[in-house]
Amino acid sequence: MNPDGWLTDTRTSYDTVAAGYADYIRDALAGAPFVRSGLALFADLVRAAGGGPVADVGCGPGHVTAHLRELGLDAFGIDLSPGMVEVARRDHPGLRFEVGSMTDLALADGSVAGLLAFWSLIHIPDEAVPGVLAQFRRVLRPGGPLLLGFHAGTGSRLKTEGYGGHPMKVYVHRRHPDQLAAWLREAGFLVEGQLLTDPDGAAPGAMLYARCPGGR
Repeated sequence: MNPDGWLTDTRTSYDTVAAGYADYIRDALAGAPFVRSGLALFADLVRAAGGGPVADVGCGPGHVTAHLRELGLDAFGIDLSPGMVEVARRDHPGLRFEVGSMTDLALADGSVAGLLAFWSLIHIPDEAVPGVLAQFRRVLRPGGPLLLGFHAGTGSRLKTEGYGGHPMKVYVHRRHPDQLAAWLREAGFLVEGQLLTDPDGAAPGAMLYARCPGGR
């Protein structure tokens, strides 16, 4: 893996597949009741903490951002890929989407009431995850909830093609929930819950709930 080029490779790959990926993922939540329940719980946690703006970091084509808005949250999306942001704005014209990297969020300290990274940490190499979590901790207000969704397991693979047969060059990292929970604690978060999805299937997933200390 090129330590200096993975961000560029990820951006370029998702610019290339943006339209195809949006079509692929458009109805995914409809067939994922446990994921929808996990998002509903996150919405409840944000409201219980006082409410406010919620950042969907690595939002892709904006389907989760839109779902959070339907749940009553003041959600906006951030994605590394300008192509993805263009598709998100096209498909969800009433919502806010902006280009940005989770490695250096252009958000003020303590400016969001909640943050989720839903299957977007999967392209972040291990050595960069602590810095990303530090960014999440910085922008969350005290007491704000954090939700991470990711592929559960071990190992990494290089994805070279996807979503309509277009070329890609991204590493997909699977991680054990205990590993991410340890990184969260090292970043200063309080880990509050865990949900496994499809643990016996071909693509097990996990959701971790954490909270920035302080607040109510």
